Amino acid sequence: MAKLLYQGHSSLRIVTDGGTVVYIDPYAGKGYDRPADLVLVTHEHYDHNQVRLVTLKKGGRVLRHGDFLAGGKYGTVVFRDLTVEGTPACNKNHPADRCVGLLISVDGVKLYDAGDTSSTGYMKQRLAREKLDYALLPTDGVFNMDAREASECAAVIGARHSIPIHMSPSAPFDEKKANAFHSEGKIVLRPGDEITL
Repeated sequence: MAKLLYQGHSSLRIVTDGGTVVYIDPYAGKGYDRPADLVLVTHEHYDHNQVRLVTLKKGGRVLRHGDFLAGGKYGTVVFRDLTVEGTPACNKNHPADRCVGLLISVDGVKLYDAGDTSSTGYMKQRLAREKLDYALLPTDGVFNMDAREASECAAVIGARHSIPIHMSPSAPFDEKKANAFHSEGKIVLRPGDEITL
């Protein structure tokens, strides 16, 4: 089974059962010691795109929002043992044509990383039917939705587990925001926590 390391803020590392190393939105925390096969960047704000923290393996790839969104259409990339599909992500601080969320299928698990966003119609129209295992949702209430709105999104999406991320513009983790987020199957990850998906 794949393992997910929460590095803090929106930064994640996934290592698949087959050994593929994936970083999402590198910026916060530790855990960049493993060379990457794949780096995923949901958008180009500085707190999501610090690719320089990652050593890329020979043949490794960096995929940015434009690799998943072109001409208003969201696409899918298959890379080794992962399938990654772009999804809508937007709000007043994040234009829809410059940001994506990510729907990731790996080792029989479906994971949704919302990117920087507020509630979108896509959550109800598509994600609610996906039978997701994990949904990672921003909760900062400054640049994205707050914990209340994120809790409402979690209820709509109906993932088996929901995880609050991107809790503060100035810190990698915020206990108060984590506690304010509510959902069935809620998991709180602190920077450095790793789970088996």
